[in-house]
Amino acid sequence: MGVIVQKFGGSSVADAARMKRCAAKVARMRHDGHEVAVVVSARGDTTDDLLELAAEVGDSLDKRELDQLLATGEQISIALMALVLKAEGVDAVSLTGSQCAIRTDSAHGRARIQTIDAARIRSELAAGRVPVVAGFQGVAENGDVTTLGRGGSDTTAVAVAAAIDADECQIFTDVDGIYTADPRLAPDARLLETIGYDEMMEAASQGAKVMHLRAVELGKKSGVPIRVLHSQREGPGTLITDEARNMETQRAVTTVALKTDIGRVTLAGLPNKPGLQRTIFAPIAAAGISVDDIIQTEALGAQGREGGPDFAQSHADTPPSGLCNVVFTVDKPDLAEVRPLVERSLEAIGHGRLHVDIGLAKVSAVGVGMQSQPGVASAMFKALAEAGVRIANITTSEIKISCIVDEADGKKGLRAVHEAFDLSATASEPRR
Repeated sequence: MGVIVQKFGGSSVADAARMKRCAAKVARMRHDGHEVAVVVSARGDTTDDLLELAAEVGDSLDKRELDQLLATGEQISIALMALVLKAEGVDAVSLTGSQCAIRTDSAHGRARIQTIDAARIRSELAAGRVPVVAGFQGVAENGDVTTLGRGGSDTTAVAVAAAIDADECQIFTDVDGIYTADPRLAPDARLLETIGYDEMMEAASQGAKVMHLRAVELGKKSGVPIRVLHSQREGPGTLITDEARNMETQRAVTTVALKTDIGRVTLAGLPNKPGLQRTIFAPIAAAGISVDDIIQTEALGAQGREGGPDFAQSHADTPPSGLCNVVFTVDKPDLAEVRPLVERSLEAIGHGRLHVDIGLAKVSAVGVGMQSQPGVASAMFKALAEAGVRIANITTSEIKISCIVDEADGKKGLRAVHEAFDLSATASEPRR
């Protein structure tokens, strides 16, 4: 039979009863003749509890030591899961990221997996045991423990699946699969049988919380099919794959996502010279911070440009036609790191001013069908207008349209767009 990787998230292993239900799924898969490797996250709110514990020490914490602390959450989970499996009659062994040779770079708090030496995991499978691998963690070249940041356990699971040539990576969570929208925000959302890697990556990057972007990227790159399932009940889940999705591909929009806690950084009155963008974004990239939407526009003339006459006078040595504004968004928690980096960039540039906005959200419509079907943007803008939602910024890709809105209007905007494209559970046929 095949090789399966099963990943269980924090809510799935939050207590002994839930762990036993997860162990039963592992046992059932083994009974069906599959070899199974398991990846687990820290239990319940353990990571948050550890962060609160660290906060008691101080505000500015060393990232290396913080990784050392946070990694203990997964180590508790793997030991407990291995004990539960053994009690259920399934031979198992718990393995840390270091014991599995999960090699990462040295970016503490947001490390990226570079290689996995699958020899240990393969040997445990060959011996008839279930390796229970700690998600979210790895080891840098110098031997230091690292953590992978948000969604790290999903990334670990897909990376392990790729390393051992697994037939499928099953991500067990607290929802039944991927929906046309978060069912907690849109109660009439419909469960999808399948979704393409590209659509899932766009949805994940725009706020869909079921899967993390890095995990889906790795799945596509390595060709690992990913199935999202509920850990506490049975169901087919949703398969993330490159295979055609029949009726779903006829819809212009497959899913609608909402991303909250967005910070918008505006740099106004910049001299648009070669190397400007590198000066702004290279330090942010070096810090390992992901930038979302980027918009560059030409600034207004000397007396009309943003900032007024005084601002124009202070930039009299820069030709009016050579000024531009650069706007980009980041996750709100990253603003504390981004702001000083941008301020230093402005000092190096010698011109411009910085403004930061919070209290924003992003509503995104995602679907490969919009590549061949006109009118998607118009329909989305109409839906938001009729719902009384003001649009602050718009960005697009071939399979995505995103609108920055006031955070207070985010849920209302998502529901309006979801309804506009007939994505509810009661909708049977896609619009033509």
